[in-house]
Amino acid sequence: MTTPSALLKVMIDAARKTARGLARDFGEVTELQVSKKGAADFVSAADLKAEQTLFEELSKARPGYGFLGEERGMIEGTDKTHRWIVDPLDGTTNFLHAMPHFAINIALEREAEIVAGVTYNPATGDLFWTERGRGAFMNDKRLRVSARQRLDESLIGTGIPFLGHGQHARFLKELHQISQRVAGVRRFGAAALDLAWVAAGRMDGFWERDLKPWDVAAGLLMITEAGGKVTDADGGPHALDGGSIVAGNLDIHALLLERIQAAA
Repeated sequence: MTTPSALLKVMIDAARKTARGLARDFGEVTELQVSKKGAADFVSAADLKAEQTLFEELSKARPGYGFLGEERGMIEGTDKTHRWIVDPLDGTTNFLHAMPHFAINIALEREAEIVAGVTYNPATGDLFWTERGRGAFMNDKRLRVSARQRLDESLIGTGIPFLGHGQHARFLKELHQISQRVAGVRRFGAAALDLAWVAAGRMDGFWERDLKPWDVAAGLLMITEAGGKVTDADGGPHALDGGSIVAGNLDIHALLLERIQAAA
């Protein structure tokens, strides 16, 4: 069995420490979310607290690395070749509604290339991790993308544009092209976990637009290391700040891309 490297241990330890706080907050939000006031402010505080924990733990272990986080934006480091890319709570709306489907997402970029990633769901204990050239794993199990070759047998993940975000009409065209040809479409509300699930073969493919680097950085490497393919919606190399993503095993990726482009 492959064991995590010293670098991955740093990332996993930071994720686990952050998870302890989020798990406590999740216990409280299950009570708060049924109250009249709601829990939005509480969850914003939980988000900030989680990112602070990640920032402290990662900075302590690797001083000087840059840091790009959802809450605090870009912090330049003295080491210009390394940058952490972090989402302390992907799936905030799920968290807010007491749904146990959310994740801490950490990736390390070295000279503009993602070299390691961790995606951890504190509610289930699913810990996904990957390192360039060493494969992708969930806990201690090696991950492989699914072997399905036909859309009509495939389960596909996506994200649906919501209030104030994304192009709804374009999404509906893409959904129309895809949904009538597949075994099912799922929208779970946490892109980081969706990508980890594609790497694990739980879903055969995934597409979404208007994503941020911290949503996808770990998943890009995870899927590639599990034998899959990731591009943007035009079929070009995925750029972290490009926004769109299409992922799957080699066959399903190509078929998904075909359908998305037919919707254009």
